[in-house]
Amino acid sequence: MVFGIAVAVAAQSLPSYQALKSSQSGQMIVVRARDGTQLFALGPSYGRWIPFDQIPQVMKDALVSVEDRRFHQHFGIDPVGLARASAVAIIRQRPMRATSTITQQLARNVFLNNSRSVTRKLREMVLAVALETKFSKDQILELYLNKVYFGGGAYGIDSASRKFFNHPGTTLSLPEAAIIAGLVKAPSHYAPSSDVDAAVTRARVVLKTMAETGAISPEQANDVNIKDVHLAPESGQNSVRYFTDWALPQLDVLLPDNSEPIEVWTTLDAGMQRTATAAVLANVPKGAQGAMVSLDRDGAVLAMVGGTDYITSNYNRATQAQRQPGSAWKLFVYLAALEAGYTPDSAVVDEPVTIQGWSPRNSGGSYAGKIDVRTAFAYSKNTVAAQLGNEVGFSNVAAMARRFGITTPINTMPSMVLGTSDVRLIDMTRAFAAVQAKGFSVEPYGITKVKTTDGRVLYTREPAQGQSLVAPYVAAGITDLLQTAVNIGTGRAAQIGRPVAGKTGTTTSNKDGWFLGFSSGIATGVWMGRDDAKPVPGLQGGAAPARAFASYMRAATANRPVETFDTQLKLPNWQLEPDDEVNFGNPSDYQYMDDQGNLVTPNASDGADAAALPPDGSPDDRAPAGDGAPAANDDFLDRATGRERSPDQAAPARPRAAPATRPSAAAPYGDGYPRRAPPPDGYAPPPRRVPPPDAYDPRRYPRDDY
Repeated sequence: MVFGIAVAVAAQSLPSYQALKSSQSGQMIVVRARDGTQLFALGPSYGRWIPFDQIPQVMKDALVSVEDRRFHQHFGIDPVGLARASAVAIIRQRPMRATSTITQQLARNVFLNNSRSVTRKLREMVLAVALETKFSKDQILELYLNKVYFGGGAYGIDSASRKFFNHPGTTLSLPEAAIIAGLVKAPSHYAPSSDVDAAVTRARVVLKTMAETGAISPEQANDVNIKDVHLAPESGQNSVRYFTDWALPQLDVLLPDNSEPIEVWTTLDAGMQRTATAAVLANVPKGAQGAMVSLDRDGAVLAMVGGTDYITSNYNRATQAQRQPGSAWKLFVYLAALEAGYTPDSAVVDEPVTIQGWSPRNSGGSYAGKIDVRTAFAYSKNTVAAQLGNEVGFSNVAAMARRFGITTPINTMPSMVLGTSDVRLIDMTRAFAAVQAKGFSVEPYGITKVKTTDGRVLYTREPAQGQSLVAPYVAAGITDLLQTAVNIGTGRAAQIGRPVAGKTGTTTSNKDGWFLGFSSGIATGVWMGRDDAKPVPGLQGGAAPARAFASYMRAATANRPVETFDTQLKLPNWQLEPDDEVNFGNPSDYQYMDDQGNLVTPNASDGADAAALPPDGSPDDRAPAGDGAPAANDDFLDRATGRERSPDQAAPARPRAAPATRPSAAAPYGDGYPRRAPPPDGYAPPPRRVPPPDAYDPRRYPRDDY
């Protein structure tokens, strides 16, 4: 009864058929660069309204077959379809799939939004039944075919036909109708302009469904060659679309219920974007693809290139592709090692090693022997990375990668230290940006502000406070290593005439080439390779990717001040002088005092007491023998207790203390009693824990620093 009343009320409030025909769906969006200049406008494109009797029958049959084969039997809601979907969900123990009829889809497109709430679904069902009570099936199908979104900004079959096939919708053929009908499920994914193979595959599903429903014969379905369909060429696209395809979907989270025309202010720098595109195209090997992401110090995306040609392929390799990073992954291995106590000057050995049956080899097949961590990183020594990963723990390396923003699955096999886990370019660039931020997290973002066309602000991004990922000395140490890799190591081609820190990456058989680095507040990552993961002759991270990085960064940093890196290690006390070291001292180093407060050396073999020697150790200046003086004179006691004395009562200077009585067998510790008991006879102290020689260098790390 309640549902019937709701349907009756909704039917009374529905606009007329002519009003629905004249209404338009879609949202106009003006996209602006960071300086406010307009990049381009996105909005609905409408073709000519095609009356029901002029719509090709193959188009009607294709849409009904694939979207709602019981369209002519139900009343807006399909109880049979709902029951079938519920039974399948229960039997297969999975969530129930969408079962919206064509009428429900029309109600959602015209009157509602795409939220997945129960309330919206109930309203959709009420409106669908109301539409069925007010309009005929032919009118509903005519409205649907002229108003539904088919991708690429095209609303209605006439607009879609002109966009994809360059002719009016009244002349659609069977394969063309199958392609258009297949777009409704996922317009951005199945659009021919986005992915021809996906569009063809989906169209074959439509033809098969049409044959099952009897709209066409199985022979007709088999005879159709969809690949023979001539597609209209795309125009007016450029690499900016890679960025907007990544950034604009975030509006669904920032402004989920907005449908009015808006202006979106982004972080993209138009000049840097052009430079990035040119750098990739000028250096990418023939037959390969290239991608680049550039982040400002706060995570703002300054430039994004997702491929060499958006028109040919809008697949964004900067944000979607998952590829092995090769030696660029060593960033996380060495971060974990530095956090565990290593320093850039720590000694390591480049030699053949086998870990759990795995024997890594260096790129050139040679081994350098004993070197330091800085050299091992600069020349990307695989054996050293393997040893460090084994020592600190492969799970700890994986945890470090997670900490720095890697979101893809990570394996913990020994070979993971050489970058065998797939990653995204934007995640790797984010990790290097966090190193540049001295160990604080960086979150990439692309939208700074959203306004309506009349100037009303709907959203403004608030500055984000980064979280500390590693201690400052760890960030300084890895920056030292990254800078050395560019100065003298595998990344020399990335030099730009100012301080640069970065790392190369090359995978097996030259399938992937990476260079990631930062300078003057800008972190940039470059990837090159083939989409089919086939080898690219001569592709190495230190070659084409590093050159593309340098070409872009020279222009990107031109108007920024030169910044030197903070590579001064200020190591924590535990690393320079372990807290428990005092518990393992040598008994011969113990000091004892007599009852006068004078030092006594129990093991002295002659009459000279070492404690009584002057600071320079000269016996000529020894104090004369005599009674031991008190350890503290009156002046010291007055100052310690706060008593005041007049100038004439000032205590005389303390005389030099007489040496303690020489120890003897009867009194082995002198005439007085020791302040600290000596070790018993036969005492064997535990081994003294001494830090390795490279852990403390007084020339590099002054003692005052810790």
